[in-house]
Amino acid sequence: MIRKTALGLLAVIASFATTGAVAQEAQPYTEGAVTEVSYIRTKPGMFDAYMKWVATERRALMDGQVKAGIILGYRIYVTQPRTPSDPDVILTVTYKNLAALDGLDEKVESVGKTIWATRQKSNEAQISREAMREVLGSELIRELVLK
Repeated sequence: MIRKTALGLLAVIASFATTGAVAQEAQPYTEGAVTEVSYIRTKPGMFDAYMKWVATERRALMDGQVKAGIILGYRIYVTQPRTPSDPDVILTVTYKNLAALDGLDEKVESVGKTIWATRQKSNEAQISREAMREVLGSELIRELVLK
């Protein structure tokens, strides 16, 4: 009886050792940067006005965030929509990692104050921007860097 118990205990210990080895097995990748992807559909006749905003106010905000170390970079893409519900502009913002999103609103607001002196001016800019576009959605994607 003692021998069976000892063998059973030995089997349990061996299974934990095997599980630990599997858990410590290295992944073939490391987690990289995190990118927020926003899908935008400009309203009819508003593409040029929206791109002017992107090239001025949004650019100033994004460049300020890069300079402050809040983001790694940003990009603007234009697409050929296949249906009325497809985006015609895709905006991306890249962060070092998910932890960079902690406290993001306060960080961005401090940079935004250099562009819009008050929160009211920022809100007014947002209202005028909404007249030019519709945000279809956004998502976060993480880069996996292969080892």
